[in-house]
Amino acid sequence: MTLQIETPALLFSATSLILLAYTNRFLTIAQIVRSLKKHYDEVHTKSILMQIKNLNLRLSLIRYMQLFGVLCLFLSVFSMLCLFIEQPMIGIYLFGASLFSLLISLGISFWEISISVTALRLHLSDLMDEKTK
Repeated sequence: MTLQIETPALLFSATSLILLAYTNRFLTIAQIVRSLKKHYDEVHTKSILMQIKNLNLRLSLIRYMQLFGVLCLFLSVFSMLCLFIEQPMIGIYLFGASLFSLLISLGISFWEISISVTALRLHLSDLMDEKTK
């Protein structure tokens, strides 16, 4: 089995875009947390506290998504270096590890999105309950 040096390079653009999306998610949620914290300081409600707790979990997940995304990129570069210095077996294993790291990152991303959708549905159900009253 052979691996061309260009193959790990294919992950660069995809991984860079994924990391950008993760960073945008992080910044958006951080802004929401700051806003909710300010609101919670004024009005102590359990609902706001639960929302902050949920967002804190999502921020942690995004941190791990970013960690595995950066690890994917790092392993891809290291794989290319091994191929460049004519160590193809090490390069192949590192590229496989890079792909596995990307899968973990995407899996955590799916988990984070699922939490987000569940929270939004709960929020919308509260609105629907109020509307039917």
